[in-house]
Amino acid sequence: MHSPQSKPHPTAATAVAPLPLVTVGLSGGVDSSVAALLLMRQGYTVAGMFMKNWQEQDPLHPCTAAEDAIDAKAVCRRLGITFNGINFSAEYWQRVFQQFLGEYAQGRTPNPDILCNKEIKFRVFLDHALAQGADLIATGHYARIGKENGRYLLLQGIDAGKDQSYFLYTLGQDQLAKTLFPLGHLRKTEVRRIAAEAGLSNHDKKDSTGICFIGERNFRTFLLHYFKPDPGNICTPEGVVMGEHEGLAFYTIGQRQGLGIGGKRMSDGRPWYVAGKDTATNTLFVVQGHDHHALFTSGLTADRLHWVAGHPPQVPYRCQAKTRYRQPAQPCDITAMESEHCHVVFDSPQWAVTPGQAVVFYDGERCLGGGTIDATAQSLA
Repeated sequence: MHSPQSKPHPTAATAVAPLPLVTVGLSGGVDSSVAALLLMRQGYTVAGMFMKNWQEQDPLHPCTAAEDAIDAKAVCRRLGITFNGINFSAEYWQRVFQQFLGEYAQGRTPNPDILCNKEIKFRVFLDHALAQGADLIATGHYARIGKENGRYLLLQGIDAGKDQSYFLYTLGQDQLAKTLFPLGHLRKTEVRRIAAEAGLSNHDKKDSTGICFIGERNFRTFLLHYFKPDPGNICTPEGVVMGEHEGLAFYTIGQRQGLGIGGKRMSDGRPWYVAGKDTATNTLFVVQGHDHHALFTSGLTADRLHWVAGHPPQVPYRCQAKTRYRQPAQPCDITAMESEHCHVVFDSPQWAVTPGQAVVFYDGERCLGGGTIDATAQSLA
């Protein structure tokens, strides 16, 4: 098992050969701080690096990067390790945010956290840390790394409620060989306890949620900085016009709030949900009731595939899949594989599967890889 917790404390006999230098990506939060602490306790030489990934220009909604950097620096002082800051805002804009906007322009709903891990934390940051002399990098992600038959494995974190392997499926053999996840064997409550006992000032700091560059702002308000309103009809699948939307970019599959048609209900009072988009006619389709069949799909196609092992499984392949982060993995079959696409059929219909989001495949605790949902096959059930 390739995990830092399995390494013994160095003895006098091994002290002459110190463990590798690890650069820890510090966010200012408790998770990455405890990751650095644990690595120090295991004998690694540890350096801290804070990444600024967003250049905020809105004075009414400032990014928390400055405050987070202060917290990260305080942790480094407490632990007695070096602190460095690096600005990856330009790389983030080019590699993450522009793709984020491009996906929304096509009516899809992207996941910038996955893109950030792929392009920034485990590419730009990894390359920079190695160029600066680090042997390995580490982050505060709740995931584990194993090894089998000479290949690295990406495994779920022990804490099922915090497991972040879903966001890490784009990692490959080269990245896993140079990465440590010190928190993969811990639960969040244990992490906070360790931080408090070590006197880390951020031991009770609230976890960050949502997307960094949006912060506390309304999501639609944020998108209006980049997309002009493009009104169109809100229709039922039968063609009944229920109202007008502001632009397809502002809505996602399964959305219930903000449709502006709340007073137009059937006699049973069920709410309306977004069930689909037609970019050709600029139409937003809605249905009534959480259990409406149009919200369920029996399968999907995915593109931009990535496999942790470096190659795809042989199809048909029986496994499990998640189409949302907090969703339990669902039994499915990968029924067909092309160079850039795969076809997936679920044992039972899945709710609100959303183009642009990720489908991530699992074999038990092992994360196999995944791709971007391209289209769905609506269930006839």
